[in-house]
Amino acid sequence: MSIEIKTIAIVGSGYMGGGIAQVLALSGATVRIADISEEIARKNYDRLLEEAAQFVADDLFPADAVERIRANVSPAASIEEAVADADFIEEAVPEKLEIKHATLARISAAARPDAVIGSNTSTILIGSLAEAVTNPERFLGVHFSNPAPFIPGVEVIPHATTAESAIAAAEQVVAATGKETARVKDSTGFVLNRLQYALFAEATQIADEGIASPSDIDTIVRTTFGFRLPVFGPFAIADMAGLDVYAFCYESLQTRWPERFATPDSLQKLVDAGKFGTKSGAGYLDVPADRTPELVAYRNRAYVAIKKLMDELGPAPIGPASTEAPATSTEAAAISTEAAGSSTEAAASSTEAHG
Repeated sequence: MSIEIKTIAIVGSGYMGGGIAQVLALSGATVRIADISEEIARKNYDRLLEEAAQFVADDLFPADAVERIRANVSPAASIEEAVADADFIEEAVPEKLEIKHATLARISAAARPDAVIGSNTSTILIGSLAEAVTNPERFLGVHFSNPAPFIPGVEVIPHATTAESAIAAAEQVVAATGKETARVKDSTGFVLNRLQYALFAEATQIADEGIASPSDIDTIVRTTFGFRLPVFGPFAIADMAGLDVYAFCYESLQTRWPERFATPDSLQKLVDAGKFGTKSGAGYLDVPADRTPELVAYRNRAYVAIKKLMDELGPAPIGPASTEAPATSTEAAAISTEAAGSSTEAAASSTEAHG
């Protein structure tokens, strides 16, 4: 199965689906949006244009974004109409299995047999969703994050029988938007939310124990290890810190939480083999030791650039109102409490977290 992706349908036109439609339209694709009724699809289409105009005013979208979105996006009268001629279909309805199953069944029945179907689910197993899809080898997870226009990463999650051509097609669609994909095996929570909620669980325990306030925990995260995350993931950070140092820190944590902070098997094996990360030229990512000076220079430049950007942006408008200028853009839409509501189920009430 190999197809050229020209026409895309988005089923679920709320803030998550609508944001996906915007970036796909800006990439040059022809996009049809559908929802539980034509009225809602048209209402959300108008909202997308209004948002785009605000994003242009805020220098977040290119100057011609409204015209391009108006030309490339259109609301459909029904799900069936939207998907009938689509090469690629993205389901973005609320994070409830029964709603997704019903929607995917309708999509499967009306779509071309060679159309690739993606789901924007953030936590539901793709294999479970595939049960509702005819020709499930064309189905996979394509998980954008909220706000979709601005978050650059997308999880691509095949299930056990997803065809390689379907994965390649999804990656092609995402690449055209300028976003970056990572392939993830079909496992509950995938990668993004498994990590995100693990961090949140630990943060709430720290707050509940009275060790630090939520505000101070947020400060520590965004100004210390979280500060590194725009340029380095956890394995690169560990390799640079020294895997032997990590092993020692685990031992220290185990004095109070022996099971919760048990040393990971892979870490202990690397340390036992004398592979300590960048300083030894071997670790999780095997960065050659002779590239360490280059890596350190990059790291330092990156951190200085990030700090300059943070200073330029100023503090986030969290907490009581101050005399600072109000934030720009349609932020209720863009932030949406990191929850991707879709009007496909009286949609504003959805609390699907997309990280």
